[in-house]
Amino acid sequence: MNVTGASWRRLWTELGAETIDGGLFNQLVGAYSQAHRHYHTLQHLRECLAHCEAAAALAQRPAEVELALWFHDAVYDPRRADNEERSAEWAWRAILAAGCGEDVAQRVQALVLATRTHEAPAHEPDTQLLVDVDLAILGAAPTRFAESGRQIRTEYAHVPDEAFRAGRARVLSGFLARPRIYATAAFHDALEHRARENLAQALAELHG
Repeated sequence: MNVTGASWRRLWTELGAETIDGGLFNQLVGAYSQAHRHYHTLQHLRECLAHCEAAAALAQRPAEVELALWFHDAVYDPRRADNEERSAEWAWRAILAAGCGEDVAQRVQALVLATRTHEAPAHEPDTQLLVDVDLAILGAAPTRFAESGRQIRTEYAHVPDEAFRAGRARVLSGFLARPRIYATAAFHDALEHRARENLAQALAELHG
């Protein structure tokens, strides 16, 4: 899906917004284009939105899942640990400013916060979908998965190599240790096997 003003206006119309803030669109595009970002960029956002569009039928409230993806990495500073909280707060304020209901703001805020742990309860299909979309990179083609690893390393260039390798290995091992990486049947069937192959290859390289 393209990141365009037209798609932005369509999204807010579906959410029942009283006003559509084109300036907010520009702010978000600018945020994802910040120079210190290398993985958490417009490329990642576009990939997420494309997966969301293809799997929209799985969502109870597809427009809310889509908006949560717009905001899920809206604030990203690799030196901080509160990016998701700050992104969720920005989403909350934007939704209320647009005249949408507080229930919408609460649900989107919760969706964004779910990307802290990438875990979703079985009774929350929209959260499951959002998390699966964000983790789709793990099951990407090997060349794209390898590229994402290099991009993340560049974002964390301030971290010494030994510490980065240990931290990265912990994260990837955590995903590999899960009984299933993807909660939804559609993403599990399409990406689970390749994700496990990608993770195993990356861990072998980190420990090599």
